Amino acid sequence: MNLEITYTLVILLVAIVLFVTEWLRVDVVALSVVVALMLTGVLSPSEALAGFSNSAVLTIAALFIVGGSVMQTGLAGLIGQRILKIAGEDETRLIIVIMLSVAFLSGFMSDTGTVAVLLPAIIVLASHAKISTSRLLIPLSFGSLLGGAMTLIGTAPNIIVSDLLRNEGLETFTFFSFTPMGLILLVTGIIFMLTIGRKLLPNYQSIQADLPVTKPEELIDIYHLDEHVYYLRVENQSALVGLTVAKSNLRHDFHLTIMEIQRQPAPQASIKFGTQSVVLQSEKIDVIHPENETIIQANDLLLVEGNEDAVLKAMAHWNLSLLPRDLKKESELISQESGIAEILVRPRSAFIGKTLSEIRFGNRFQLHVISIRRQDMDDGIKPSSAVLKAGDILLVQGLWTDILDLKKSQRPNFVVLGQPEIEGILGTVRHSKAPIALFVMLGMLILIVLNITAVSTASIFAALLMVLTGCLTMDEAYEVIDWKSIVLIAGMLPMATALESVGLIDNIARTLTNTLGGAGPLVVLGSLFLITATFTQVLSNTATTVIIAPIGLATAIELGVQPYAFLMAIAIAASMAFASPVASPANTLVMGAGHYKFSDYMKIGIPLILLMMIITVIVLPLIFPF
Repeated sequence: MNLEITYTLVILLVAIVLFVTEWLRVDVVALSVVVALMLTGVLSPSEALAGFSNSAVLTIAALFIVGGSVMQTGLAGLIGQRILKIAGEDETRLIIVIMLSVAFLSGFMSDTGTVAVLLPAIIVLASHAKISTSRLLIPLSFGSLLGGAMTLIGTAPNIIVSDLLRNEGLETFTFFSFTPMGLILLVTGIIFMLTIGRKLLPNYQSIQADLPVTKPEELIDIYHLDEHVYYLRVENQSALVGLTVAKSNLRHDFHLTIMEIQRQPAPQASIKFGTQSVVLQSEKIDVIHPENETIIQANDLLLVEGNEDAVLKAMAHWNLSLLPRDLKKESELISQESGIAEILVRPRSAFIGKTLSEIRFGNRFQLHVISIRRQDMDDGIKPSSAVLKAGDILLVQGLWTDILDLKKSQRPNFVVLGQPEIEGILGTVRHSKAPIALFVMLGMLILIVLNITAVSTASIFAALLMVLTGCLTMDEAYEVIDWKSIVLIAGMLPMATALESVGLIDNIARTLTNTLGGAGPLVVLGSLFLITATFTQVLSNTATTVIIAPIGLATAIELGVQPYAFLMAIAIAASMAFASPVASPANTLVMGAGHYKFSDYMKIGIPLILLMMIITVIVLPLIFPF
């Protein structure tokens, strides 16, 4: 074994250990792989960095933007709700409709985004049908994974194996190449979930089962926030300049809550032309979610909540100016970063009988309490003096991450109503742009399906059109891209190059052929499926595909058979992330809402993976003969 093979194996094994243990973020591990391959001389810098210009990486990044636009305009939610209207209240019918709906959407956008879009509607459906959400949310997640395996753009592994074929000069998979096998697996998955899986699905009851799920946008109307939210500008001569939020005493003296500070960023550069100078400054306003120690600056725009008399008194006292009423936008309260939510005080909460000041609610949870509602009172209670009682509902405002942290850490004391874990994904919806997003997405699909242009060209063109037509801004486009996944793919693609360049792929393929080849290509196909499905439970589906797909291609060449069935089996197996809540973000997203345990995924997922392997081994060679 030469030194380069040793280096490559050590780097690969260390990367796998770090992926499994999660001691480092997966994108950090991928970048470390790139650096290690360069430092050891296994790959040249140009070879090690080639993944960042790979067409598959750019295609996936563009598809994130297209999918984000479909969500941002509300198009995905509209489609999902229309489909789910036919679901009814029967559990069998609900499972069928949910899995078909999410699979359809997942064929054109990310699995995680699809689950995020449909999750609130399904929680409402479960409540109306008096069915535990734990009976429906694993079918939702698994359906999204099966749907992603149905089209070329449904999931990253499909694009990776197709790109591998193209690089080898072979005919690539088309948009619908995955559809026949994908449909068969989806039907199999639905039948499994209605029979064996249904017996294994847990039936957890939640305290939220009988509580209404109110969207953040609806809370604005319920609490009349449009009548109590104001923009105040801090003038240069204001005595507030230089004070912290705590020392401003706006809450204590005027009962005003600073929910957000909008600040013009500092100039980035200054260019002189003779006696004249041009200041370069970003157009994007810095949005600050204030803490007690946040220092107020001149020209800050304060988004405050309170009554009109209090606002007028604060303006006179602190020399503040009120922006015209028509500039106030209720949507500022809800974004991908922050929002509002209701919190129910549990009957045995440790905070009952105490005020918010006594429990230091703001400092402890980094959230602002806007209002408190009590069952036997029509009007809201002032948060500053209220003594908490069981059943009180607190309207809070702050970062979605802080709301979610409270949901996770304060289960004995509070119940967070709604789904803060998905609000940051959905953000503010632009319904007026939904027809444009639909037109652009359909245009992209036509270009790909009719093979008018390459997938990369069509997806990047569609992403650009989404931005140019205002379906989402360029800043939002950067935000909707899952950069961790992009860096992971770009960083692991050079590992496949390294495995090939040092001869390890050929050696592994030869060993696999010598060991199992005598039993026939079906056994090899099943083995590749099982290996891939096992790895994808602990690694990401993209990292697994990047490593195993070249081995599958080399094995097919060693056996003297067509590689299409092998590569499609690997791509499909990489989507079978059923046996672990961390195997896919879609699984993780439904875990809290469904109150699932790790073992729930294993009990249902392992039999389903084995069933999918059997069906794939039987059917796939009929579609793509050896």
